[in-house]
Amino acid sequence: MAELTHLDASGAANMVDVSEKDATTRTARATGCVAMLPETLRLIREGDAKKGDVIGTARLAGIMAAKRTHELIPLCHPLLLTKVRVDCEPDDSLPGLRVTAEVKVLGPTGVEMEALTAVSVACLTIYDMVKAADRGMRIEGIRLLAKDGGRSGAYRAEDYA
Repeated sequence: MAELTHLDASGAANMVDVSEKDATTRTARATGCVAMLPETLRLIREGDAKKGDVIGTARLAGIMAAKRTHELIPLCHPLLLTKVRVDCEPDDSLPGLRVTAEVKVLGPTGVEMEALTAVSVACLTIYDMVKAADRGMRIEGIRLLAKDGGRSGAYRAEDYA
């Protein structure tokens, strides 16, 4: 288990000083899903949701959220993100939407939290846009799929047993 770097000697939480770390290319991918009734997924696919384009709005909300992660998560650094991609794909096997986010930066710290925040807010936006049709939707499986760059190296979800 790695040492927790956000705690000082007394156990108080602090933002880590990354000023001595090299700026390297860092990427992260995260995923999650919104499970819903088949009729709700049909509404989304056919563009009949009363609030408008669910997938397009969720994608933009996820991108915006990634850029504002440092305002939401207390110990995250503000980063100049170089890429944020959010995809929302219908999945009949859920049924529902699978959300993935990929975030990239050239900087001294990683973007895992930005990718996870993008997915979380995109999922919440999907819920908000069609909750009138289906209040029983479930937001599930939000997790980091992969990260690259930095001192800790690469991580792939399959590495976690």
